[in-house]
Amino acid sequence: MTALEHLANADPALGKFIKSYGPLKRSKPDFTEPYEALLSAVAHQQLHAKAALSILGRLKDHCDGNWPAPATLLAMPDIALRACGFSGAKTLALRDIAGRALDGTIPTRARARHLSDAALIERLTSLRGVGQWTVEMLLISNLRRPDVFPVDDFGIREGYRRIHQLEAQPKPKALAVLAEAYAPYRTTAALYLWRAADAAKPPKTPRIKPESNKL
Repeated sequence: MTALEHLANADPALGKFIKSYGPLKRSKPDFTEPYEALLSAVAHQQLHAKAALSILGRLKDHCDGNWPAPATLLAMPDIALRACGFSGAKTLALRDIAGRALDGTIPTRARARHLSDAALIERLTSLRGVGQWTVEMLLISNLRRPDVFPVDDFGIREGYRRIHQLEAQPKPKALAVLAEAYAPYRTTAALYLWRAADAAKPPKTPRIKPESNKL
């Protein structure tokens, strides 16, 4: 039985959406290493993506266009990190991530293959500024783990509400129990629930630029 067949049998409403939506198209992971993904995650916290990417771009420019190695990041003075746009709290988080990469708490991608989802969540949520949702996104997007289901994610709960035509989103604990039926393909279920939430959003109205008075 394929993942999609399993999900359709476990949840006919989800199966109906999967059939209407069609196959998922997933892009390649943005980062090769968990260390880099965590640096990016901290930069994006409480910021729009464009602003976060600008900050990360300045950080890379400081390191000849590359992600700073952990030792390089630790050697950077606070004033340099603040000049890139990192707040004081984010600067402390970046330094903790760099230090924990050096001591092996943050595994390389190769070593991460030998660690369970639970072990990675336990390790990485010990880092300053890194919560469970951030680690779950890393597991799904970068490490491509097949059975991860972030119950605290608004989009997943909204997608579930939409396809089941509920008046309110299920609570995280209740959704965790419901999602047990999706195992061992909970990541695929999560991806489709995100699509269901996005599909329900009204289309953006295109912005019309005012015409120039010049002839």
